[in-house]
Amino acid sequence: MIDLEASVRDLVNRDRDCSESALRLLGLRQDMKQLIVDWKSAGGGDLLPNIGERMGLRAGLKSDPNKNGHKPARMAVRR
Repeated sequence: MIDLEASVRDLVNRDRDCSESALRLLGLRQDMKQLIVDWKSAGGGDLLPNIGERMGLRAGLKSDPNKNGHKPARMAVRR
């Protein structure tokens, strides 16, 4: 979805027709909205993270390899 948004932005910036890409993007957003409605109707009541929180979570995983199950790399010493 992010790639499609970037594509639409690029087409608009180059003054090109972006109607097909924009319609696909709107369809994806409608699908996402329906998934959230289904999740809530199935009992999901947790607060969903906004984009800033999600990016912070993603950055936290990348910066600390121990948090996502990876062990720190070791260098072999030759003698």
